[in-house]
Amino acid sequence: MKTKTKQAQYEEEKVKSFIVDVLIPVYHPDAKFERMLKALALQNVPVRKLILMNTDEEWWKSNKMETKIPSKLEFEVHHVSKAEYDHGGTRKLAASFSDADILLFMTQDAVPFNSSMVKHLLEAFEEEKTAVAYARQLPATNCRLIEQYTRMFNYPKKSAVKSLADLPELGIKTYFASNVCAAYRRSVFVELGGFVDKTIFNEDMIFAARVIHAGYQIAYQASAQVIHSHNYSGIGYLHRNFDLGVSQAEFPDVFANVPAEGEGMKLVGKTAWFLVKKGKPWLIGSLAWLSLCKYTGYRLGKKYKKLPKRLVVRLSSNKEYWK
Repeated sequence: MKTKTKQAQYEEEKVKSFIVDVLIPVYHPDAKFERMLKALALQNVPVRKLILMNTDEEWWKSNKMETKIPSKLEFEVHHVSKAEYDHGGTRKLAASFSDADILLFMTQDAVPFNSSMVKHLLEAFEEEKTAVAYARQLPATNCRLIEQYTRMFNYPKKSAVKSLADLPELGIKTYFASNVCAAYRRSVFVELGGFVDKTIFNEDMIFAARVIHAGYQIAYQASAQVIHSHNYSGIGYLHRNFDLGVSQAEFPDVFANVPAEGEGMKLVGKTAWFLVKKGKPWLIGSLAWLSLCKYTGYRLGKKYKKLPKRLVVRLSSNKEYWK
């Protein structure tokens, strides 16, 4: 049996010295939420507290959701109405309830893959310039083949650190840091003003851009893993990418000089080749349809100001945002 070196022991103790709170927006969570909480309770570097931002108080109470939280986890629940919920503002409000060293934002359907997820995220913060560290997202067992490759493309096996120096080469990918599961150094989060108060989508990338331009760095921790994937229909992708386009149009200072279309085309080409290698070239037809829906939604979202309000609301997946 191998014994730990003094350096390894020192690094482990340093990681364990961080105080971590987990912040999760919640709306009608399903069984994945319970699996997530059980996995968080088993982390080998414990979290101090859960801060839950729930958007249906009556549903939460009638389903006795507090009884489903493992007793090992300390938690607090804050109720906001669905009309009040905002991708950026609600998460920023959640952060105001914490004084932890590290704010770990997650979504209710991101299930830690093992007991080391928190530990591996925290390892990134041993480097003082690291402001954000995000996890690798693995496909669920029912994930369709095309979406499986999207997970592989966006979340490769190799970790990486991104800074302003990478912007010319990586472009918009420099700002990629999904808060499906992402940890933030609270001092930098506060210094840079946190997430924007109102945005339809993309609050994580908007903040990540601030991080990069402020001279900090973003760590992709491939060893920190969560199970998280979706099987959207073409129309589902159209709605989702419409909101993506809207968010980019509303923050031109962040996205105007880092076009995203090139990354999208690269993903389509590599996915098609992946399907051929897997012996399922007939799925390229589905890939073409899904890609068309994504691109159409994205382009319409970028031009949303020129569209009738009624059409904008119909195209968006977030109807409350437009009220």
